[in-house]
Amino acid sequence: MIDEVPPEPIVRLSGVELTLGTEARQVNILRGIDLEIGAGERIGIVGPSGSGKTSMIMVIAGLERATAGRVEVAAQDLGTLDEDALALFRRDTMGIVFQAFHLIPTMTALENVAVPLEFAGRADAFDRAAAELAAVGLADRLEHYPGQLSGGEQQRVALARAVATEPRLLLADEPTGNLDGETGAQIIELLFDLADRRGATLMLITHDPSLAGRCARQIRLVDGCIVDADSPAAAMASLAS
Repeated sequence: MIDEVPPEPIVRLSGVELTLGTEARQVNILRGIDLEIGAGERIGIVGPSGSGKTSMIMVIAGLERATAGRVEVAAQDLGTLDEDALALFRRDTMGIVFQAFHLIPTMTALENVAVPLEFAGRADAFDRAAAELAAVGLADRLEHYPGQLSGGEQQRVALARAVATEPRLLLADEPTGNLDGETGAQIIELLFDLADRRGATLMLITHDPSLAGRCARQIRLVDGCIVDADSPAAAMASLAS
């Protein structure tokens, strides 16, 4: 019997450091992060404020350049890409949802979701955008502008935009931070459902222990270091038990 070769991790961080500031005063944000995330995993990222959670997500997304170390996403070394190539890779591989909705205020909900699809050259950009908005319960809000939508509706638009290009990796940074409890719970259900239906890997930053507990693995950061993280093998074993 031939042993199966395990698939390449969709995210691999090796000795990743991030230092920000001026020559006079530099702050070490990430301190030698080593991490592997398997395709299809659900990862909860926890830790106190200022521990480096958002910075780690920003580095994985290529929105911050690591000061040292190697960042690989879908077997691509992000350090070898210039800004234009990085933007294209991010568009085709990742979906990102932030606490702030980051919608374009002068565009309708439909146009906001269609933008990345148009950039990707999709001829059916607006049909696809309408379908994604319907999937998050906004079929009757296509022509509404962000200012005409509630906070929960705006985050639904942001979710639809994040998954419209069928990303392999979905990054969410406190996506319910600006929402009330009931609305936030609805958004979380949508987030997990969308990730499940598309088979996307989900990395979720949260301060909510119960929400982190819904993920198969939890990664805890303190002062820019990972201080606790289940291994992918352990996570798979716990799911199988």
